[in-house]
Amino acid sequence: MASVQRRPDGRWRARWHDETGRERAKHFDRKGEATRFLADLDAARRNGTYVDPSIAKTTLAAFYADWAPRQVWAATTVTAMDVAVRGCTFKDVEFGRLRRSHVEAWVKTMSLTLAPSTIRTRVNNVRAALRAAVRDKLLASDPSDGVTLPRARKAEHAMRIPTPETVGSVLRAADDWFRPFVALCAFAGLRLGEAAAVQFSDIDFLRRQLHVQRQVQRATGGEVRITPPKYGSERIVHLPDELMTMLAQHASLVGTHGDEQWMFLGDNGNPPHQNTIHYWWTKTLRAADAEPTRLHDLRHFYASGLIAAGCDVATVQRALGHAKATTTLQTYTHLWPTAEDRTRSAAAGIMRAVSAAPADSARTENAQTA
Repeated sequence: MASVQRRPDGRWRARWHDETGRERAKHFDRKGEATRFLADLDAARRNGTYVDPSIAKTTLAAFYADWAPRQVWAATTVTAMDVAVRGCTFKDVEFGRLRRSHVEAWVKTMSLTLAPSTIRTRVNNVRAALRAAVRDKLLASDPSDGVTLPRARKAEHAMRIPTPETVGSVLRAADDWFRPFVALCAFAGLRLGEAAAVQFSDIDFLRRQLHVQRQVQRATGGEVRITPPKYGSERIVHLPDELMTMLAQHASLVGTHGDEQWMFLGDNGNPPHQNTIHYWWTKTLRAADAEPTRLHDLRHFYASGLIAAGCDVATVQRALGHAKATTTLQTYTHLWPTAEDRTRSAAAGIMRAVSAAPADSARTENAQTA
């Protein structure tokens, strides 16, 4: 039972019992302050936002150190979460003093050096920890709610899709061992790490399929780490005959490497990591005299080709290994024809059909009508 009592020194003591039944107390100079404190405490308990004042001294850094090891995360997620929390400017602020203004100041600081997409990712990662603290009743509410983030460029403006001519010139300029790597990105939509991790046994030459089931990541010290594909995007990709022929020739002429039969070789018998591939990609672009572009843009090239061929969202999603169709739509919605495009195309088809109709046929039809 909560109560307010006057102390011998003239101050006022607010007393209450916490959720464990332990009696707690806090002192105030005025009775009204003590009364309001207990009223707020009661309201917080009723709406589920009560936080024990002693626990509110916990910080994000301390909570994360205890919470993170219990989470079932992929290695890439662990790294991303660690980077976000480590760079958070309010990680050592006590939860009881944490305000939205702390988050806003952090976002403003990041906006001076980081891209909007990177800022959004880091805020979302830190937000996951803050909301976990709210669920554990260590934090009354999430201070990141409603914080305005820098706007990212729209996909149709930010995305660079190489032309078929550019892709062709890059393929011709690529070294023999590197050409199939580029082709896997351009004609199968593989991410850089996924293409680097292809083993000969992943290729089903009879069914003309590729099983994408791992990726290469660069670890500390320049070594490589083999992990499942990001976001659980293990998948079967259906390959064109020309790409199957290229992969077969590569296995025959260049060969595979190690007991795992890696299709592409990096340092120390391992498949190549991103730094190695970046070097060869940049070298190939120079040899092809092509405009600077990212290797990842070949994945966009592949997706745009599927969409132009009339593939629906679900088909493109499966081919790219997106966990959700919404991801596919958010990334490539501007490439799908709109209702206006389909109407215009249908009307054009009607006009072409009429224009192609023989004149005698048209006169016969008019005469029959008359």
